[in-house]
Amino acid sequence: MSRVFLLSTNISIEPYPVYPLGMAIIAGALAAAGHEVSQYDFLAAGESEQALAEAVANFCPDVICLSLRNIDNVDSFAMEDAWYLAQAKEMLAVVRSKSVAPVVVGGSAFTIMPEAILEYIGAEYGVVGEGEKIICSIIADLSLGKKVPRLSDAQTVPLTAEQMGSPCYDRDILAYYHEESGQINLQTKRGCPHQCVYCTYPSLEGNRFRPQDFGAVVDDIEQVQRDFGISSFFFTDSVFNDAKGYYLQFTEELSRRNLGITWTGFFRPQGLGREELQLMKRSGLYAVELGTDAGCDATLQGLQKGFTFADVLKVNKACIAEKIPAAHYVMFGGPDETYETVTEGLHNIEQIDINVVFAFSGLRILPGTELHQRAIAEKIVAADNSLLMPAYYFSPHIEVEKMNEMILATFKKRREWIFPPSEGQKRLTVMRKFGYRGLLWDTLVSYKKGRPRGLKG
Repeated sequence: MSRVFLLSTNISIEPYPVYPLGMAIIAGALAAAGHEVSQYDFLAAGESEQALAEAVANFCPDVICLSLRNIDNVDSFAMEDAWYLAQAKEMLAVVRSKSVAPVVVGGSAFTIMPEAILEYIGAEYGVVGEGEKIICSIIADLSLGKKVPRLSDAQTVPLTAEQMGSPCYDRDILAYYHEESGQINLQTKRGCPHQCVYCTYPSLEGNRFRPQDFGAVVDDIEQVQRDFGISSFFFTDSVFNDAKGYYLQFTEELSRRNLGITWTGFFRPQGLGREELQLMKRSGLYAVELGTDAGCDATLQGLQKGFTFADVLKVNKACIAEKIPAAHYVMFGGPDETYETVTEGLHNIEQIDINVVFAFSGLRILPGTELHQRAIAEKIVAADNSLLMPAYYFSPHIEVEKMNEMILATFKKRREWIFPPSEGQKRLTVMRKFGYRGLLWDTLVSYKKGRPRGLKG
C-alpha cells in the first residue's frame, strides 16, 4: 500500500470558507483501499508555505494529490485579482522542493479545463471527473511501476450510488471550517439535467441526477454531529429541489431520524411551494439560495433557464409565507441583454419583497458551454483562447459601465440588495469579526410580530 498526501489548494473564503469535501471523499476511498492518507488544507493550515513543506517532508509520500476547487471567483470586477491557479502552482513548487513523488491533479476546477491546467501547473497526471474510484487504480498502477496515462477520464462511466464515497473528515480541518463558517457541506446527489448556457455541471457530473444512498448520507450527518459536535450543513447539489422529487425522499429520511440539525442548499426557483418548504423546514431547513439568474423572461430565455420570472416571484412568496430567508443570485449582461431588458429586470427585482438579492455583472465564459460557442461566434473571445485566464461574456447590445451604473442606482435603495459582489464580501467580513457564523446574508432578512419586515397586504 502507498502513502498518499492530499492537498486542498483552495484559498477562497468568498462568500465563506467551504470545507474541502472532494478531498475528504478521495481520502475515504483511499483509506478504504488500505492506503495511508494525510489530508492537508492550505487555507486551514494558515496559508504557510513553510508549514506545507514541513508536512510533506514529515509524511514522506509515495504519491501526492492536488485538489483544485476554483479557477477564479467568477466576479468580473475582480478579474486577475482572484485567479487561484497561480497560487496552486506555487504550492506545487513547495511540495516538489521536499518530495520527488509523482503528482496527480483533480477536482472540479481541473475537470473544467484539464489539459490547459495540467500544462500550466506542471504535474505528472490528472483525473477528469469523479475521482474516488479511478484514483485507487492509478495509485495501484504507480506502485507496481505500470505506465499511467497523463490524463485519466472518469466521466465515461458515471459512478453508481453504491460507488460514491463517503467523506473521511479530518478533525483539525473540520474544526477550522466549523469555527470560520459554522457549517459543513455535503452532497445528496450528483449531476444536472438542466441546460443553462453558462454552466459546467452537466460536463462535471453528468446530465442527469444521480441520487446517493440517502440513508448513507444521513449516516454521515449523524456521525459528524456525534463525533465533532457539528449540527449545521450546506448541501452542495447542483440543484437541491429536483423535479423527480429525490430531495423530498431525502428530506423525509432526515426528518425520520430527528437529528435536530439545521441546513440549507442551492435551489431552483420553480415548483417549490409552501408544502415542500414545510416538509423541509421540519427537517431543519432554515434558508434557501436561489439560482434566479436573471431579472426578466427575455434574459432567462437567453440563459435557457426553463422557468419564468413569475415562477421566481411565486417561490419568493412561498418562502416569505413560511418565514424562510431566501437569497436570489442574478446576473446582468448575458445573452440577449439590452438596456430594455436591464430596465425590466431591475423593475422586476424590485418586486422581490423581503429577501436578499446578489447581482453580478457579466458571465464567466468556460469551455464546453453553449455560452463559449456564442462568445466565439460574436467574437468576444478567440476560438483558440484556452480561457485559463478569466474571460467574461457581455451582451454586445449594452455598454458595461452604463449597465453597471443602472444596477447600482437601483441596488443602493435597499440594504439587502448587494452589488457589486465585493460589497457583500465586505459586509460578511465585518460580521465575522464580530463573531457571526453561517450564511450571514440571512441576518438581513428580519421578521416583526410574526410578519416579515416590509411584507405588504
